[in-house]
Amino acid sequence: MARVPLARPTDAPPSAHDRAPGADPTPAPGDPGSETPLVPPEDLPRHVAIIMDGNRRWARAHELPEIEGHAAGVEAIRGILRHAVRRGVPVLTLYAFSRENWARSDDEVAGLFGLLEGAIRSETDELRAQGVRVRLLGRLDELPDETRQSIGQALDATSAGERLQLNIAFNYAGRTELVDAVRRLVAQGVAPDSIDEATVSAALYTTGLPDPDLMIRTGCEQRISNFLIWQSAYAELYFCETLWPDFGPEAFDRALLEFASRHRRFGR
Repeated sequence: MARVPLARPTDAPPSAHDRAPGADPTPAPGDPGSETPLVPPEDLPRHVAIIMDGNRRWARAHELPEIEGHAAGVEAIRGILRHAVRRGVPVLTLYAFSRENWARSDDEVAGLFGLLEGAIRSETDELRAQGVRVRLLGRLDELPDETRQSIGQALDATSAGERLQLNIAFNYAGRTELVDAVRRLVAQGVAPDSIDEATVSAALYTTGLPDPDLMIRTGCEQRISNFLIWQSAYAELYFCETLWPDFGPEAFDRALLEFASRHRRFGR
């Protein structure tokens, strides 16, 4: 008996990591220079997302104020960013401040905003020199005016960067992002029957970017904490005990090697 052809859903994506039509090209991979590549280029993740956890625990372990832990965490970002460029990772997304973080004390929240503004002001020239383009993900309209202005200046100054796309998730939550995407589609008058996965992806904060291939979380916890919940459907998860201020280039390389060792089938 002849086999009846299998009826497949018409909206089934051909690839779990296809980008939405019309998406911007991924920035060109960084030039590793004369350094021996850690893994073949095809085994590198196109997009690494990091939940930078453990700043406060690091501060307590060193008998320091919590804000000093956050300052140490900002310093760690500098090293990881330079190393990601050297390794040729095209896209890096950092979870810097979640909307749930508003539940922390006024002093801590204000301190985090101050660190962000200071880091942006002091690092903009370096980011531009490294060929890094900065993009922020989140509800920026809820941030203080001074913070938004600092962010806007950095976005403008780094807009020509082509070696690495740096996304900073600030005042971000995955469920909020989905709510905002739905609101955007409704406001545009998109017909329900026209909505598919590509339509939703194009309405997210990350429109135009590849989905994360690798999500790293430092600090022992093993959950994604409302971070890129749509985009990370097929991300490889990597959890480590290292607190974020101690997470340096060698730790980043261990995550890249672990990613390269995994066999990704995407349901096939």
